[in-house]
Amino acid sequence: MRNLLYLLLLCVLASCKTPEARRPVSQNSGSYIDASIARNKKLNKAEESAILKEIKNNPEQEYIASADGFWYTYDTKEKDSIDKSFPQVGDVVTFTYDIQSIAGEEIVSKKELGTQTYQIDQSNQELMPGLRAGIKLMREGETVTFLFPSHKAFGYYGYENKIGMNRPIKSTVTLQSITLKTEQE
Repeated sequence: MRNLLYLLLLCVLASCKTPEARRPVSQNSGSYIDASIARNKKLNKAEESAILKEIKNNPEQEYIASADGFWYTYDTKEKDSIDKSFPQVGDVVTFTYDIQSIAGEEIVSKKELGTQTYQIDQSNQELMPGLRAGIKLMREGETVTFLFPSHKAFGYYGYENKIGMNRPIKSTVTLQSITLKTEQE
């Protein structure tokens, strides 16, 4: 009887175990992601080379590398910069800009694009990510030329059959006015 009780206790303890996770029937190796990463690294390197070549071809311009992944140079820098501030979140800016190939050939003129109004980081306006970040580096009255890699410009989609996918661009922006958020209220 005692042996039967031990045997029953042993069976109960042996059958109590934690549930095991089910494994997927098929597993992907991640080769698509690896290939995509390699392709994007190659694309970024080629775009950066084209941008650096353009910078090298214009030694009279002093280009600055931004923390946001693009380059820019001041064509017209505000002399009284102490009195003027950069646009802040909620401020409304008015500006004009053009779109050029990285070599400087005009793709879309300032006239075609017209005067733009944009509320900093508050608007759903369709602006290039690089342009949104670049405007924050400008003061009223300044003109800046930006060199944007494709991921800061129009990326994979391009622009209205005028710019192909994954093309770096140049854009010259003139910040005409800044209306402070406090002035709007």
